[in-house]
Amino acid sequence: MHAFRFGSRLALAALFLGSSLASAQAPSPAPAAAPPAPVPPAILTAKKLFLANDGADAGLFPHPFSGSTSRGYDEFYAALRAMGRYELVSSPSQADLVLEFRLLAPLGPTNGDKSNGAPDPLPAVRVRIYDAQSHFVLWAFSEEVEGALTQQPHDRKFDEAIARLAKDFQNLTVPSPAAPQP
Repeated sequence: MHAFRFGSRLALAALFLGSSLASAQAPSPAPAAAPPAPVPPAILTAKKLFLANDGADAGLFPHPFSGSTSRGYDEFYAALRAMGRYELVSSPSQADLVLEFRLLAPLGPTNGDKSNGAPDPLPAVRVRIYDAQSHFVLWAFSEEVEGALTQQPHDRKFDEAIARLAKDFQNLTVPSPAAPQP
């Protein structure tokens, strides 16, 4: 009787394993792509922007990046001005949108132990877009600043991250032309 039970259990286990493997190998249908969520109308209709400088975390200037802690803010401000689409105002009360710029230096492993295989987080630049009237965050972007070994490549990668951040903002605020219909 014990042999029968063992054999039955073994047969059940083999049956279960076989059905599990068959279902694991069967292709599952790809999830349907979600339609794009709407962009808040306040972002699309804004004419006046105020850019706030939320600063830079400690430990980024003068190394690995040259310049001052306002370098990223200054570069992003210049990129907004170069778009030629917005009036940059000197007070949040005059603005349709308030953009808040920040340079982040995430903390790496706190104990210096890199045995978990996770890379140190990279510095990042971030912009949050606020509705000037309600003060609610409407949208946010961030771009990592890729690492480099020496000062000059660090500075170039910093500039590239600011350019990507400005492009993110421009892509959100400038409606793309409708795709041609077949």
